[in-house]
Amino acid sequence: MRITGAVLEEIGRERPYADSQPITISELELSAPGPTEVLVRIEAAGVCHSDLSVVDGNRPRPVPMLLGHEAAGVVVSWGDQVEDLEEGQRVTMTFLPRCGECAACATDGRLPCTRGTESNTAGTLLHGSEHLTRDGENVKHHLGVSGFATYAVVDRASLVPVGNDVPPEVAAVLGCAVLTGGGALLNAVQPADGESVMVVGLGGVGMSALISAVAEGKGEVIAVDALEEKLELARELGASAVYTPQQVAEQGIKADHAIECAGHPRAFETAFEATKPGGRTVTVGLPDPKAKSEISPQVITGEARTIIGSYLGSAVPSRDIRSSPTGGGPGGCRSTG
Repeated sequence: MRITGAVLEEIGRERPYADSQPITISELELSAPGPTEVLVRIEAAGVCHSDLSVVDGNRPRPVPMLLGHEAAGVVVSWGDQVEDLEEGQRVTMTFLPRCGECAACATDGRLPCTRGTESNTAGTLLHGSEHLTRDGENVKHHLGVSGFATYAVVDRASLVPVGNDVPPEVAAVLGCAVLTGGGALLNAVQPADGESVMVVGLGGVGMSALISAVAEGKGEVIAVDALEEKLELARELGASAVYTPQQVAEQGIKADHAIECAGHPRAFETAFEATKPGGRTVTVGLPDPKAKSEISPQVITGEARTIIGSYLGSAVPSRDIRSSPTGGGPGGCRSTG
């Protein structure tokens, strides 16, 4: 079938991208889903920093590639091994499919799926298939989704059904921003009653971590960002206190646990320095691969600290995004509280 999509032509072109135009809106051919795959009509897609990281070369991928990994849509058709979806059912897409068979999948979300990581790097779907062509040339899939398009074929493992009462623009961010930020709070930090949490970096992922911490209601929720408008929004969303990174350093502000969501080495250092003895510093950001941070190993030992890397919120999407077999129930992130 013919679709329209946003194709990244070349990685690393000079900024501004409005001039160098690394992305073109193209007409493509999308082939039918294979046995484990599903054709989805895209309703909404979010623009995530991970898309930019492919454009600028921080996350190298093969090109040409149809971008977009934070998306939602409705089921159109499926392969003969898919038995649990219905036509018209709303689904959210997740950017790391889980095969459910490798050793990494046995870690209950702590490690990314090995097979899913390999297919994402190669620009294919989970089982190695490719469905996109343009004028006879293959076009790669982005993180198993390629959601910047009118339709997509994805593996069933990349989909989580949500209720049709969940607006598509909400369902879209459940698969990336909310799952990453909220999952890091629920699965990696796991705050106990009375423990405070600091969120450093208030983009989509950071705000998701923030609202998840507020919803959990365990203890004080501290928001940190350099931009006043983001701090104001954090106040509106229920943050107990808001600070700039400079204020955190100058006033010695600390929390029992901290989540770094900015993808910048200085943000990680802020989160680490603001974590109390015995606390967990969780990092979910993906900075430039050459970026380095400086921390004190003595502090890690002397204060019994823990540093946790959390990819996709250490989540199992089928568990951590509430699903409805009939598409009629509520959707959203689970709460363990």
